[in-house]
Amino acid sequence: EKAIGSNGMPEKVTMDKSGANKAGIDTINLYFALLFILGSPWNQVTVRQVKYLNNSVEQDHRFIKKITKVMM
Repeated sequence: EKAIGSNGMPEKVTMDKSGANKAGIDTINLYFALLFILGSPWNQVTVRQVKYLNNSVEQDHRFIKKITKVMM
């Protein structure tokens, strides 16, 4: 809520193949569709799903994990 409050609603969201995340965005899009019927401007969030997105994020954090493991 804080991120949306300070930056506004995103146009595109990229996520992994998690069904729960997709369901949440679909609920938000349904809410915007209902507001559109009532006269508000239309703002649909586009979902881009990447099957192995979490793997690439984890690989990006590998170097940080090495540093913190040495510190412990």
